[in-house]
Amino acid sequence: MQHPFLPRLAAGTVTAIVAATAAAQPPLTTRTVPLISVDGLQFRDLNRNGRLDTYEDWRLPARVRVAALVAAMTLEEKAGVMMHGNLPVSADGGRTDLAAARPLVLERHVNTFVSRQHGDAGTLAADHNRLQALAEEARLAIPVSLSTDPRNHFQYTVGQSVAAAGFSQWPEPLGLAAIDDPALTRRFADVVRQEYLATGFTVALSPQADLATEPRWPRVFSTFGEDAAIARRHVEASVAGLQDGATGLHPGSVVAVVKHWAGYGAAKDGWDSHNPYGKFMTFPGANFAYHLLPFDGAFAAHVASVMPTYSMPDGRVDAGGATLDPVGGGYSRALLTDLLRGKKRFTGVVLSDWAITVDCAGPCADGAPDGVTPLAFFPQFGTPWGVEHLGKRARFVKAVTAGVDQFGGTEEASYLVDAVRAGELSAARIDASVARILLQKFQQGLFEHPFVDEARAGTIVGNATFRAQGLDAQRRSLVLLQNKGNLLPLAASGRKVWLHGVDPVVAARYGFTPVAAPEQADLAIVRAATPSEMLHPRYIFGLLQHEGTLAFADGNPDYEAIKRAAAHVPTVVTVNLERAAILTNVVDKAGAVLANFGISDEALLDVLTGKASPQGRLPIELPSSLAAVARQRPDVPHDSDAPLFPFGFGLSY
Repeated sequence: MQHPFLPRLAAGTVTAIVAATAAAQPPLTTRTVPLISVDGLQFRDLNRNGRLDTYEDWRLPARVRVAALVAAMTLEEKAGVMMHGNLPVSADGGRTDLAAARPLVLERHVNTFVSRQHGDAGTLAADHNRLQALAEEARLAIPVSLSTDPRNHFQYTVGQSVAAAGFSQWPEPLGLAAIDDPALTRRFADVVRQEYLATGFTVALSPQADLATEPRWPRVFSTFGEDAAIARRHVEASVAGLQDGATGLHPGSVVAVVKHWAGYGAAKDGWDSHNPYGKFMTFPGANFAYHLLPFDGAFAAHVASVMPTYSMPDGRVDAGGATLDPVGGGYSRALLTDLLRGKKRFTGVVLSDWAITVDCAGPCADGAPDGVTPLAFFPQFGTPWGVEHLGKRARFVKAVTAGVDQFGGTEEASYLVDAVRAGELSAARIDASVARILLQKFQQGLFEHPFVDEARAGTIVGNATFRAQGLDAQRRSLVLLQNKGNLLPLAASGRKVWLHGVDPVVAARYGFTPVAAPEQADLAIVRAATPSEMLHPRYIFGLLQHEGTLAFADGNPDYEAIKRAAAHVPTVVTVNLERAAILTNVVDKAGAVLANFGISDEALLDVLTGKASPQGRLPIELPSSLAAVARQRPDVPHDSDAPLFPFGFGLSY
């Protein structure tokens, strides 16, 4: 049966299309694939048969090329396309492990990977080129697509973000929401696009359209806040920047994967659904529809891919007339087929979040054994919420039937092959997913130009212009919450300052004289993180993420520094608002309090000394107590009793 996605080509159709197409030779890059000439034009002979095949002919529409390629593929090759594997890297994370990647590419036919490799731009570009050269050895030489978690911020959590390592640094998305300038957010995403493409990344596992309506949730910092209207416009700007416009993919686009469809931010008790103890989203305010609104910005910008949430509902949730299935988002037909494909008319790729088909048993379910660090079992963690009772092949079948096209974090393509041969999935359904995935590669021009300029990569990534723009955004994102007696801006000139969390070398460049103790100082500057606690330290993501309390308490090192400083000198405190910190017992001690969302010492001191002014407004409200947090509804914004600082608050000078 011909799937409706794939065009039916009558005899002579390809010749007619070619004759009607104005040929403009695109740039071609190749290592071992030979070039062939036809009508004075050049093409990559990907299958090395000495003739120009339809899928190799760049003059043809992408969908025509997709149809020809899918028709030429084996079932095993198609199943490999539906895997979004983990790129093997060295133990220190600095290089691609090409020997380990070889069987994945050539035997399991995987040609999309997430890379958590770090290193300088030239090294990334060189290693990614080596991977593309490996892909040329495959029968059809389908190019590799490389994805990455965000690399341009300050937060670093394995599985959610990657250390910047030379990429330009910008405030977290929450900080961009504090500025609330969609043009700046689009510029940020465009810079990310250029830096990614220079190093060989063609897929961005971002933006995050989830709403931060539960203040304890560990992923608040990577959202655009709790207000759906603000989040919608910044999600739209992000997609447009990454994809180089709002009309869909083309050469020069990075695939944007908007996530996590939908309701992830309504986290029950604030726990994260990477963990078995935090698998539920909850909607006591019957506000599920509100959590869909930011995704409309992505759809308006023709986002290429959508990633479903791990979370499963803890009760009945109405999704526009359909009831959500009591399973994680990657298994929910109501969420993916009825709502996403049906009502939202999304036609792109649905990419599952990582490891949804993997078992969560033993230490994943029960926590690490005594004496074992949870990080030791990180490769074995799984998130099959709601389908734990199903075997692995049944999980693959259920996810594909629900609407998943590609599986994140696995290379186990054989389960799909076996499912088709057992009659549990149709060949046409597999073809539809494979066609959607391959279409993106064709639209991006990867079949013609998969390699990057290794020498040029270092001139693009983290260049002076990009760094300056990131620094300016950091300054603008600062939110001034308190400024008693107009303590700010500071006059530096020789003033003795006690520092906590600020580099004294940088402070000295601004004219301050750093001293060893508050008793010796004229003033103090304290950097603090939002408080957290490890209530579940036996679990991998519970260890990595910041969960639990939001309140400063005795024994917290940052709070001890605040108390120590405030007992002697006027004190400036800046808190990294990765979540909604409770500052009730900070504002009574500090002279000035500022919220930051990831900021360098230079950008911070520029604002503190008046070289720049804080412009941000709170994109989340800051509650006054843990009791007030407990009374909030996790799915409703602006829902705190008498917040200490309301949504939208911000001073300036």
